[in-house]
Amino acid sequence: MLQNPSHMVEAFGIVVFVVVALAVVVGLLSLRGRGGSYDEIGGMPAATASDDRDAEIRQLVAARNARRERRGEPPLDVEAEIARLGRAGAGDGAAASVDPELRAEVRALVEARNARRARAGDAPLDVEAEIARELRELGGG
Repeated sequence: MLQNPSHMVEAFGIVVFVVVALAVVVGLLSLRGRGGSYDEIGGMPAATASDDRDAEIRQLVAARNARRERRGEPPLDVEAEIARLGRAGAGDGAAASVDPELRAEVRALVEARNARRARAGDAPLDVEAEIARELRELGGG
């Protein structure tokens, strides 16, 4: 038969207390030592972000060329297309390269927003500036 000697029960309590105390100390040290580790999550150096963007554009253009070739169309010049798409994401000069249908949809969105603002008694937004901002956020120029 198994018996529960009292010295085993006392030792078990001490072991549990020591393990919990050590876990608390290790947890506090890890919190103190983490520094700004969590602040860096999602951050990416500008060069890496640019390189990643260029690699993704290259993959998209290659996929577009593969579809064009399957349809019997001539392939696009990959480097010229990458340069064009890189300029489209660069800022102000790219606004002219935005698809006219997309620009019309964004204009309708901004005009509807202005109508809601007018009904609420707020000042209307500058339509052209708001269109440019929306297109920048969409990545279309």
